[in-house]
Amino acid sequence: MSQNNNANEAKGFYKLSWLQRVGFGAGDLAQNLIYQTVSMYLLIFYTNVYGLDPAVAAVMFLIVRIIDVIWDPLVGAFVDKSNPKWGKYRTYLVLGGLPLTGFAILCFWNGFSGSLLYAYVTYVGLSMCYTLINVPYGALNSSLTRDTDEITRLTSTRMFMANLGGLAVSYGIPMLVASLSPDGKMESAEAGNAWFVTMLIYALAGFALLVFCFSQTKERVVLDKSATEKVKVSDLWMEFVHNKPLRVLAFFFITAFAMMAIGNSAGSYYMIYNVKAENMMPYFMALGSIPAFIFMPMVPAIKRKIGKKNMFYVFLTIAIVGMGLLYAVSVIPALNDQIWLVFVAQFVKSTGVIVATGYMWALVPEVVSYGEYTHGKRISGIVNALTGIFFKAGMALGGVVPGLVLAFVGFNKDLPVQSEFAEQGILWLVAVIPAILLVLAMFIISKYELEDDVIDKINMEIEERAKNA
Repeated sequence: MSQNNNANEAKGFYKLSWLQRVGFGAGDLAQNLIYQTVSMYLLIFYTNVYGLDPAVAAVMFLIVRIIDVIWDPLVGAFVDKSNPKWGKYRTYLVLGGLPLTGFAILCFWNGFSGSLLYAYVTYVGLSMCYTLINVPYGALNSSLTRDTDEITRLTSTRMFMANLGGLAVSYGIPMLVASLSPDGKMESAEAGNAWFVTMLIYALAGFALLVFCFSQTKERVVLDKSATEKVKVSDLWMEFVHNKPLRVLAFFFITAFAMMAIGNSAGSYYMIYNVKAENMMPYFMALGSIPAFIFMPMVPAIKRKIGKKNMFYVFLTIAIVGMGLLYAVSVIPALNDQIWLVFVAQFVKSTGVIVATGYMWALVPEVVSYGEYTHGKRISGIVNALTGIFFKAGMALGGVVPGLVLAFVGFNKDLPVQSEFAEQGILWLVAVIPAILLVLAMFIISKYELEDDVIDKINMEIEERAKNA
């Protein structure tokens, strides 16, 4: 290694091996085996298998997110103040992973079919345990290196693996549930045991991946104990007020995750009731992840060529075009039977969504560094708790909006063919509402000011201050 590289590493600009990048990415692969299952299939499990009314499920999703608003900052402050012997952030991958695995399995158990209390207890437990992993995992990203190019590579690897988890869920869940179900259907009441066995397999695999992530990560950009021992929950709101790039990113998270959650939860309804091709659902859902394996490895080169903002604009526009195609296939009679066009539209939409929403995670370490630059505190846990609140706010919209829309349009799970109005409502969810949210997301990200040269100067200044202190 050259003397220049040694000097840079001494300033916190560490280079990571491919095994370290893959190890870190395994944490997101693990979380997506659960998050994507909840995002894509929990609503249809609750309405068609477990027996909840869509409006009741929507209210439950909202209440769980309100609980998260209280819980997430508590976790963020606790993580920043604590210094476990296994690592400030990586420790929680194991300690939080055990209960998360249990609650994920119980969420898809039909033993108390129709019990609203059981649904609340298990879903609240799942969400709280997810925070115990997701907040420190997000903070772990910014503790590995300050190098923006390395963070881009790290994020590309992470998103590649996250979408590998998405593919395992989108394609694997419908196939496995249907194969284990007595009637071969994933959305029938008889599929309860099939859902339980499927989630048992996925949750245990997720825990093994969290342990692997724990074993391959090393925290090297972390403030010492004295600098974080006075961190408190109120720091979250002070950070939000004084950190403009964080505010921009937070609102981008809301719109992005609302768009993804609404579209994901509507996808299964769309294929069953609008396209009327339930047997093709695994392929449709898989196309929500496949573009990641093509385009995420290209992200570092694309960003260098056109810049991070232009990259967001281009891929958000591509996603909107894909949603327009999904809508057109359903409303233009001549295209109704062209299933291949549905797949093309899904691929185009997913390409835009994956790159834009995948790269947004690379901005989190930047806003952490900006906060450290302005007030001297590197409170990664607090920042990730705040972004967690906003991403869960987006998920809340993703859970609430579909349930309310389905109730409004008169969706009836007992009817094999829905009314024209109900089919239109499903189309709003899969194309129209997500497209509107993406237009809003483009406006929000236009306000982000931390270009690469700016954040590099900020990181260098922070390290100079530390050296001269």
